[in-house]
Amino acid sequence: MLTKMWSGVNDLPLARDTSSRFLPWLIAFMVYLAGLSLAAAMVLTAASNYWRQGLAGTLTVQVMPLEGENAAVAMDARVAAAIDLLRRTPGVAMVRSLPREELRALLEPWLGSGGITEDIPLPRLIDVRMVPGELVDLEDVAARLADRATGTSIDDHGLWLDRLIALADAIEIIAFSIMGLICIAAVATVVFATRTGLAIHHEVIELLHLMGARDAYVAEQFQMHALVLGLKGGLLGLALTVATLLMLGSLASPMEASLLPTLSLGALQWALLVVLAALASLIGMVTARITVMRALARMA
Repeated sequence: MLTKMWSGVNDLPLARDTSSRFLPWLIAFMVYLAGLSLAAAMVLTAASNYWRQGLAGTLTVQVMPLEGENAAVAMDARVAAAIDLLRRTPGVAMVRSLPREELRALLEPWLGSGGITEDIPLPRLIDVRMVPGELVDLEDVAARLADRATGTSIDDHGLWLDRLIALADAIEIIAFSIMGLICIAAVATVVFATRTGLAIHHEVIELLHLMGARDAYVAEQFQMHALVLGLKGGLLGLALTVATLLMLGSLASPMEASLLPTLSLGALQWALLVVLAALASLIGMVTARITVMRALARMA
C-alpha cells in the first residue's frame, strides 16, 4: 500500500486533478505561517520564564554623576554610602555594585566599541536582590537613599516586568489563535479540494460501486491522496520555516542584550515544528476521509 500511495497509482486518477498541483503549495504556505507562529509562541514562553525567574525580586539603584563633582572620589563615596544603606535594609538579600568595565560591556552593543563609553559620564549601577516574599517599602528606601547619597534613584523591575510579561502572554495568545485559524483554513481547503474531486470523478465512483467497491474503499483513495499531498506540502513548509528561523537567528546573534529573548530553539522545540508538519498531513487525510464518507452517504 505504501508503494502504491507514494507512486500515486490509484483506481481514481486523482493525481491528474488541479488540486494535486495547488493543494501542496497551499498546505506549505499554511505550515509555514503556523510554524512561525508556533516558534514565536515558544520563544516568548521561554522569555517570559526567564524574566520571571531572573528579574523578579530585583532592583537596580542608579547613582547619577553630579555636575562639577570629582568623579573618581565623590562618585565612589556616594556609591559606598548607598551600598551600606541597602545592606542594612531589612528584606535585602544581596547588594552588588557593577564594575565600570561590566557597565561598558553592557552598553557597547548599543553605543559601539572604540572608547565611546570612555568619554560619556556613566551612572554607577547597584544590583539589589530581595528576599523572596519579603515586602519592602521602596518609597522609604528611595527617600533614605536620596538623603544619604544625592542623585540616587531606584528602578523597580517589578513595576514594568508585569507589563512586559502581560504583553508577551497576549502575543502568545495571538500566535496560538493564528495557528487555530490556519488549521480551520487548512480543513476548509481540503474539504473544497475533496468535494471537487468527488464531482470530477463522480462517474468513476459510480462504476466502482457497481463493481462492488464499498464507500470505505473510495474514501481510502482520497485519504491516501490527501496524505501524500499533505506530506509534500508539510515538508516544504517545514523547510521554509527552518530556513527563516535560522536566518533570523543569525541576524539576532550579535545582539547580546540580556532582556531580549533568544531566537534559538531547543531540540524539543525543533521536534514540535516537525510534528506540526506531520500533523498537517494527518489533518488532510482525516478531513478527506470524513468528507468523502459523508458525501457518499448522501449519494446512497
